[in-house]
Amino acid sequence: MGLVLAEVQFAKRTVGTGLPDPPRADGVYGSEFGGPELSPGPLRLGMLGDSTAAGLGVRRARQTPGALLASGLAAVAERPVELRNVALSGAMSDDLDRQVALLLDGDAPAPDVCVIMIGANDVTRRMPPTQSVRLLTAAVRRLRLAGAEVVVGTCPDLGTIEPVYQPLRMLARRASRQLAAAQTIGVVALGGRTVSMGDLLGPEFAANPREMFGPDSYHPSAEGYATAAMAVLPTLCAALGLWPGSDRLDVSRDEDLLPVAKAASAAAGEAGTEVTPARGPWALLKHRRRRRVPGSEPIGQPAETGGPDGATGTTGATGATGPTGPTGATGATESTGDAPATRP
Repeated sequence: MGLVLAEVQFAKRTVGTGLPDPPRADGVYGSEFGGPELSPGPLRLGMLGDSTAAGLGVRRARQTPGALLASGLAAVAERPVELRNVALSGAMSDDLDRQVALLLDGDAPAPDVCVIMIGANDVTRRMPPTQSVRLLTAAVRRLRLAGAEVVVGTCPDLGTIEPVYQPLRMLARRASRQLAAAQTIGVVALGGRTVSMGDLLGPEFAANPREMFGPDSYHPSAEGYATAAMAVLPTLCAALGLWPGSDRLDVSRDEDLLPVAKAASAAAGEAGTEVTPARGPWALLKHRRRRRVPGSEPIGQPAETGGPDGATGTTGATGATGPTGPTGATGATESTGDAPATRP
């Protein structure tokens, strides 16, 4: 017990310190797809959660997960996407009620789809899992009643963080995966979808921890956020029906129809796995293909928050090459055979 407590204190002093506030990325993405003939207006994307959803650890707005997802979603839908990010660094599940109120209260219409990334702080601050899941499902229920689709990135595996050593590593991994499985069961029951963040997309982060994690060895780097966004984007697009038939099972990729509890347990142990509600107590366990798509800057992004110097109005799309593309904006689409794809 003394060793575990000492490791906890060491991790607190080492992890998540000395980082500036995340840049603001709110704005309209994919402006090249807009025009007076587009009567429905832009898709509305809401981001909620903790520092991972806010994009803590990167310097430019376009490198945050919200901006990456908005750019990718705009490219897939061929329609502008309006991003509103209300995530807060250090937030626990008990802050979701406030965040949901920010999105739903007021004159602005409700989001079409919301992405929630939450759970890591619940584990580190020892919030009871039952309370954590109850607060998350209450937020999901409010968003669903408002007409929004919901995608939840479940609690990441804290046992993979470098400054965490054994035996604390084992305890952190078990607590993280238990919470992730419980989150999945609660969200799927309300018609939402989950994507297992696991060890933050596993093979890539395990093989290149120095590149995928930021300077605090806890929050992702720009490359790490881009990799995570590529895993969430296919589920985001499927939730909006942008890929007809995308919820059919692909047995060649070990996808299956399972009881919700069993699907949740399997997803918690394999990063990048999606759990989608089916009929009754059943859920689809899916491993979606990923590939990069062009991204774009938000309209009128101030230079100090990551937009081009002096930028006002519309900017063009930027191609994505290498780990994050020339501007760090990447996304993913379901593979159609015309581009290489890798399984998460």
